[in-house]
Amino acid sequence: MIIIRYQQPDGKIFYGVQQPDGSALRIEGSIFGGHTVTSEKAQIAKLLAPVAPVQILGTGLNYRRHAEETGAKAPERPILFAKGINCACGPGDAILIPTRLASHEVDYECELAVVIGRDCKNATPENALSYVLGYTCANDVSARDWQLKLGGGGQWTRGKYFDTFCPLGPCLVTTDEIPDPQRLGIRTRLNGQTMQESHTGDMIFSVAQIIAAFSGSTTLPAGTVILTGTPEGVGMARKPPVWLKPGDEVTIEIDGIGALTNPVRNEE
Repeated sequence: MIIIRYQQPDGKIFYGVQQPDGSALRIEGSIFGGHTVTSEKAQIAKLLAPVAPVQILGTGLNYRRHAEETGAKAPERPILFAKGINCACGPGDAILIPTRLASHEVDYECELAVVIGRDCKNATPENALSYVLGYTCANDVSARDWQLKLGGGGQWTRGKYFDTFCPLGPCLVTTDEIPDPQRLGIRTRLNGQTMQESHTGDMIFSVAQIIAAFSGSTTLPAGTVILTGTPEGVGMARKPPVWLKPGDEVTIEIDGIGALTNPVRNEE
């Protein structure tokens, strides 16, 4: 099933199930509980992020070739960091380059995002995928100057936490459509040029291993979004570095899910 989240012309927000002809049928109820797919055609004024996250967790250095390009040692266990729900935005929304707390090194990161469908605690690698509702595209936008030099303490959160720094979309594809999340092509296009192109099989820790690690002695509520890491080709690792600038357009593509496109502009 392909789920979208949208705003009607009257401002009301609903979920819908995308149909083969491109239309969608409105969902009644919660996608995290009892819901019904109605026969009412969705009136879509604006496509939104396919889920409103209750929290966003990130996984650092989780692709082998990305670790190599940054000169970092592959981690022994999944690296956890957090992004705020303020970071979430949807297809077509602008990625805002911070100007008040200014950043001059804003980077793109294509990522497979996992949406937890029911409360999850102490999952095992064997049962972890049973907690997943579905998958979507994500852009783990990162202000590298604040992440690595200005944020303080060696943690990454400040550089990951700005408004609009986690575009999600264009849809949520349920697990029946993607039985194996380790078999997906993933890429970033910047102004039409391919910057990242890889495969989720290059992950150091699988989606199931990440969920098991993050849920250890920790409840992941339904609606948690987990970003699973980015492959090689980030702007930071290029010579010279490539940073996002106003007027750019970034597209994240994942096989079986679709394309998430966002323009870039300065924060007002």
